[in-house]
Amino acid sequence: MKYYKNYLLFVVALFCLTQCKVSKQTIVETTAIATPQIATVLNEGTIATDAMVSCAHPLASKVGIEIIKQGGNAIDAAIAVHFALAVVYPSAGNLGGGGFMVIRLKDGTTNTLDYRETAPTLADKDMYLNSEGDAIAELSQYNRLASGVPGSVAGMFEAHQKYGSLPMETLIQPAIDLAQKGFQLLPIEAKKLNENKADFIKYNEANNYLVNKEKEWKEGDLMKLPDLGNTLLRIQQKGKKGFYEGETANLIVAEMKRDNGIISLADLKQYQPVWRKPIVTNYKNDYKVISMGPPSSGGIALSQMLKMLANFSLNEMGVDNKNYIHLVAEVERRAFADRATHLGDMDYWNVPITELLEDEYLKEKMSDFLLSTASPSSSIKAGNFSVKESEETTHFSVVDAAGNAVSSTTTLNASFGSKVFVTGAGFLLNNEMDDFSAKPGAPNMYGLVGAAANAIEPGKRMLSSMTPIVVEKNDGLFMVLGSPGGSTIITTVLQVFLNVVAHKMTLKEATDQARFHHQWLPDKIYCEPEIFNGPQNAELSKMQHQLEKRESIGRVDAILVKPNGMLEGYSDSRAEGKAIGYTK
Repeated sequence: MKYYKNYLLFVVALFCLTQCKVSKQTIVETTAIATPQIATVLNEGTIATDAMVSCAHPLASKVGIEIIKQGGNAIDAAIAVHFALAVVYPSAGNLGGGGFMVIRLKDGTTNTLDYRETAPTLADKDMYLNSEGDAIAELSQYNRLASGVPGSVAGMFEAHQKYGSLPMETLIQPAIDLAQKGFQLLPIEAKKLNENKADFIKYNEANNYLVNKEKEWKEGDLMKLPDLGNTLLRIQQKGKKGFYEGETANLIVAEMKRDNGIISLADLKQYQPVWRKPIVTNYKNDYKVISMGPPSSGGIALSQMLKMLANFSLNEMGVDNKNYIHLVAEVERRAFADRATHLGDMDYWNVPITELLEDEYLKEKMSDFLLSTASPSSSIKAGNFSVKESEETTHFSVVDAAGNAVSSTTTLNASFGSKVFVTGAGFLLNNEMDDFSAKPGAPNMYGLVGAAANAIEPGKRMLSSMTPIVVEKNDGLFMVLGSPGGSTIITTVLQVFLNVVAHKMTLKEATDQARFHHQWLPDKIYCEPEIFNGPQNAELSKMQHQLEKRESIGRVDAILVKPNGMLEGYSDSRAEGKAIGYTK
């Protein structure tokens, strides 16, 4: 009988193995591991051997993986994901916005692309001030005057021209299909559409596709976007000129003339993305962090923070420890003080990058740090040298089978940007002009202050907190990471990176860990409920920190190369995105 039972168990096991064979080409959307020899870790993200896409919407992730299956590289996939997000994720995916892209090729070559918006030719430094010299918030936030010249479409064509492999027509087609055939709304996106309905009506005379006049949107509703589909067709057929010239450009300028907008046909035709030198920082000798330079403040601020933290034993403190939160918050405070004073568009302002990243300077910035007590922001000054971005930004990470990697963050600024639609073209305009300093010391919609370095000038790019990064370990690809979240982007990227390298978490654990944020001014730590409601609140208050509870900080989309060479992808549980992997 014992032999018979054992024989039955063997037969059952053999049957299960034969039924669970991995096909030659497998798309992995769950936490299951495609290679049987490797044990499953329950708290991991999606695992695959050859490629991974992680972004804010499952349909866009699927588009990226399908492009890789067709032989496209990571840059091809990133471009296709960008256009797909412009359709299925209207609160941040865009044609009418801009962003940054960090690229690392399989041979270790790196490059960064600035496709940030620019101020129109008619812009001036006092354009958002009243007669008393005070900033008028609504002028820089919710109308046609709030929009900078869009950079997204030009950025995608620039990336493709330098690194793409499949035809651009192929990369745009999935977005056209989604716009024309429609897609089902996810619950959070339906909720955001309903919450913004009044603004869509207030700032637009014509009907637009995001307003459901008869009822509220709900999960599963089919949304079709014919005008946007036609705009994408013009881009597919005519290239960059299909957006920056001709019918689409005329529609944009006509929209400007409906109110007080100032983007001209010449502004659109003259827009150019810029390849910039990456900001590269070593952390603990093992890790090399490749990030964006100005007008992104993310690369410099992140590098400053990592350098200030390098001499501390973070793993010994523990991620939930009051001393760890205190230390990281103090480092964040000091970096944001420099951000407010020294960072802006390098084409218009002499940004002292070398001085800001000097070890001696950063050592001096930490000289008044006390483990027991908070440093008042009034006592933290920016260095003296001679020389709210939106919560609705979106980020996507891509790694292909050859080992090429793309980290790209793009935005309209506020949720749904300026809330203004380009009538007949089917897309939203950004409100990125709010990311300039309306006047020195005046906070923007996210409480960030700035100085002359970020003053408004024609053609200038506004300062950004977007922080797409690619990380190497021992000269090999290690991590692709980024997040939305306005000013919290930089601190989100910092904490997720530290959770992996210092606290030895899986990517899923590192991303799901509760987060906190300090930005110098206002002088407080913003923290998610798990921290605010935990014992750290009282302990940090005794250290003279002021804590303020807020809901989710950042929404990470990232990819980690594990020690065994497998890819772990994860899309933040705070949102509705998805990481999809590919195993040949």
